[in-house]
Amino acid sequence: MDPSRVAIIGPGRLGTSFAYKFRRDGKEVTIYYHDADVCAEINSTHLNPRHLTDDLARMMGGRDKVPLLSKVLATNDLEKVIKENDFIFLSITMSRLRDLLSHLSPLIAKKSGKTCLVSPIKGLTSNEKTSELITPSQMIKNHLFDLKHKFDIVCIGGPFFDVDIAMGRPVCVTAAGEKQVTKPFIHNFLNLNRRELSSFYNFDMVGIEACGALKNIVANIKGVSDQLNLGSSLPGTIFARAGVETRSLSKLLGGSFQAFHSQAGVGDMYVTLSSEASKNYRYGRYFYDLLNGNPIETDIRSRKKIDGTPEGPDTIKNVHRYLEKKNMYSPLFHCAHKIFHESTSRDEIPEHIIQACQFDKRNKEYIGPLSKLFYRLFPNTWYRRHKGIFS
Repeated sequence: MDPSRVAIIGPGRLGTSFAYKFRRDGKEVTIYYHDADVCAEINSTHLNPRHLTDDLARMMGGRDKVPLLSKVLATNDLEKVIKENDFIFLSITMSRLRDLLSHLSPLIAKKSGKTCLVSPIKGLTSNEKTSELITPSQMIKNHLFDLKHKFDIVCIGGPFFDVDIAMGRPVCVTAAGEKQVTKPFIHNFLNLNRRELSSFYNFDMVGIEACGALKNIVANIKGVSDQLNLGSSLPGTIFARAGVETRSLSKLLGGSFQAFHSQAGVGDMYVTLSSEASKNYRYGRYFYDLLNGNPIETDIRSRKKIDGTPEGPDTIKNVHRYLEKKNMYSPLFHCAHKIFHESTSRDEIPEHIIQACQFDKRNKEYIGPLSKLFYRLFPNTWYRRHKGIFS
């Protein structure tokens, strides 16, 4: 595969930021978007007309100081993009991944060589009938199962904000996948200028993806809690208990406990819970401020205030559906559903958070030797239930 060229599907904030980064590293960069008018404007102005440019202008002191996407080609010809590029960066939301894969499947099938699909997607989705949760890489493998000899997957996780990548500030991520594919990808794309972008390798693709998705839920809660008069100590409890629930759910999905102790785990959760640059943190703040008795209307109004798509709200619905099916005890994630999909007034919200943090049924912070053994032997059945005798 040719590492001198890379295609980015979706000119959102993250895709645009990586276009800046890869171009600085001397790569030939192509951006795909279905709208020909947007592509034409990117090609003529060398700026993204929809995303990131205004924020960069505010940070850099004027639109004239925003760096140009020089020699970056934007096109709406997906077939040409797949044919000419071996590395495809999927800069889309989880909700759009399934439709994209339907378009990619015949194009990858008739391509002569292999394709490396790079996924920084941070979301989980569930089937409404089965309620089973799947990660982006699992969806890709399922959808392209008949073409498994034609593609590889690399997942990127970790604390990265688009503006930092675009401006060349220090960012360190985690890359996960099969070693023989991921290590060369790290060498050719992520470690070319380690003052700007560096990467650690991790084998646990599902665990990294689960951490990247679940921390958005916690960031939504943290955004709300910061609007309440609950003191300065509670955020530490939210962070710590979120780690417990993230590790348990990650294990149930097929990941390992160690994923949470990575850049994509504690690193990503810390910045997502504590930074105004986090879309999901800001979503939580906006939701509380705008709550009008109708959580659906409040969700729509909150999203409109954010450039880009916060993945947390959709992930909350999917995770809640899965938790109900599995009867899994997860007080913080249950709390998130109550706040963002059930609450009709601000007065209810503080009690939801206090119940989740202060009245946890667990009474110890460590995993005993017997539980460790059972987690290893029965990863899909050994967990605390929400209701019933095993609760």
